[in-house]
Amino acid sequence: MSANPRWDLSWALGVAKLFHLVCGVREACVTPFLTLYLRQLGLAAPWVGILMGTKHLIAAFWAPVCAFLAKSYRKRRALLIGSLLSSVGASLLMVLIPAADKNQMHLPCNGSSGVTSTDALPGVTLRVNITSAQEPASRHPANRTAEVEMPGFRNPPGESDRETVRDPHGHVAPSVEGARTTSQVLLHPVTSGLKDHPWEVTFEVVKTALPLLPGGKGPGNPANLSGTKGKAWAFDLSLEGFRWTFILSLGSVAFWELLAAPLEQVADDSLYEYLDFVDATDRYRSLWVWRLLGMLAGVCGIAALVGQLDCFLMNSGPWGVVHFYGYSVVSTVALLVSIAFPIPICQRWEPSYKSVKALSIVGGDPRLILLAFTVVLTGAIVSTVQNFLFWHMKDHGSGELVMGFSVALSLLGEILLHPFKTALLRKLSRMGLVGLGLSCLAGQLLYYSFLWSWWSVLPVQILSAISNGALWWAVGASVEDLATPRMERALSALFRGHFYGSGCSLGSFVGGFVVMRFSLAVLYQACCVALLLWLALLLSIQQRLPQERKIKYSKLLSMEVSDTSDSEQGTERDWLVKAMREEHSD
Repeated sequence: MSANPRWDLSWALGVAKLFHLVCGVREACVTPFLTLYLRQLGLAAPWVGILMGTKHLIAAFWAPVCAFLAKSYRKRRALLIGSLLSSVGASLLMVLIPAADKNQMHLPCNGSSGVTSTDALPGVTLRVNITSAQEPASRHPANRTAEVEMPGFRNPPGESDRETVRDPHGHVAPSVEGARTTSQVLLHPVTSGLKDHPWEVTFEVVKTALPLLPGGKGPGNPANLSGTKGKAWAFDLSLEGFRWTFILSLGSVAFWELLAAPLEQVADDSLYEYLDFVDATDRYRSLWVWRLLGMLAGVCGIAALVGQLDCFLMNSGPWGVVHFYGYSVVSTVALLVSIAFPIPICQRWEPSYKSVKALSIVGGDPRLILLAFTVVLTGAIVSTVQNFLFWHMKDHGSGELVMGFSVALSLLGEILLHPFKTALLRKLSRMGLVGLGLSCLAGQLLYYSFLWSWWSVLPVQILSAISNGALWWAVGASVEDLATPRMERALSALFRGHFYGSGCSLGSFVGGFVVMRFSLAVLYQACCVALLLWLALLLSIQQRLPQERKIKYSKLLSMEVSDTSDSEQGTERDWLVKAMREEHSD
């Protein structure tokens, strides 16, 4: 190997852009919709919060360790390829996890399925017919028929009861007396996947095999049934199914994150060091937009494919397996790109205690301490939106295409706002931009708590450009100004990785239990109040801190020597005077 390897900058940047684009598509295939899939497996909000909190915790602390080991042993390319290859198989494990309630109804595309309620007494079979009002019953794919054994019907044996319920928004209000006891179990899965077509639900008792009246002599007579033991046995089976679903989901998510988490940090470190060798680190700052473009395309594309391909890929089971198949396919494409990804051959020595030094820098600066608490709180609150906003939208009738479009709007707003980054930082200052970002996030949360329709979330998503993009611009500018030389990247990684990831983990753990105890609306309103209180406290403390005047010596050294002079006119052009005046004016 040559001692002076050739550095093809244009080729390296082209491969890096393609890699960021593909990785953005890969991330958008699953990450926004993962909690929705876990909900359809039968997991409640607290257990989904535990799963997502574990995922964020692994990403925050495991990725830096892997990045350090890969650099120390010069195995970065092997880690990139291994991470992509193994994450393909790990993601497909999620498809194999059984639902918590095996008797839960999942409507396949072939038209009908038999379902038995876990707490139902034998004897009555209820047929549920769902027919679209827009097209004939024989042509529309939304037609569904399911037979469910239902307890509690008081009709005599052999009689049939039929009742029709219509709702153009997908909400069912059954008035069949016996169906009330199991309407939540039965009808929520029935309505999934029907999108926004007006439809008709028909309940019909089609079979009464056993006597249900108190005077009956068959095995269906309560006198001849051990009702308490039967219910306890059914409850034990349900609890056992839930336990296995949760354990398998937790193991799969943790294993998947252990394999996939190091990819982004290893790739970013390799590319930055590669560009640093050729003094082209300014090109590194423009690559983030390719990841956002990939996520923009991926989230819309996978949401459109779910409704079209799910029926062909799986005739039973939770809706959304296309997300994991799409993730696997795009990961394979990223694997091919990673073979040519730029990785420096010669590596500069850097101290291994940079993270500890970055933490000491934060502890010694009150401004960075306030910023760290702000990032942790922001991560905790943003995690509640990432975990449960799609649940809230689903409850209001939104389909996955609308959910994907809502994410795309926030990403598009962030891309379009970026040209105004310098102007915003100059006019509002760093702390002003932080306040604006927190205020917009609080407004979004308050709006989310009052959603009223399937489309109502879309108008407010454009504020994510400020609540997410502009907020991180202010954090990045503050880190660059307050960091010591050669510590900017380590300090930025500390804020984006450890602080933000820890906040997301904490918010996931707590948010799920708040949703179970109260509701999603209460959770978002509480987060809004917490943000506003912290913003008021942050601004009051910031005003009491001493104003620090710091001269950027990188600017001083870049001035031309010819500007210096001993004359009075030359003193006006002296680079030190100019720098001090610039700092004073800021």
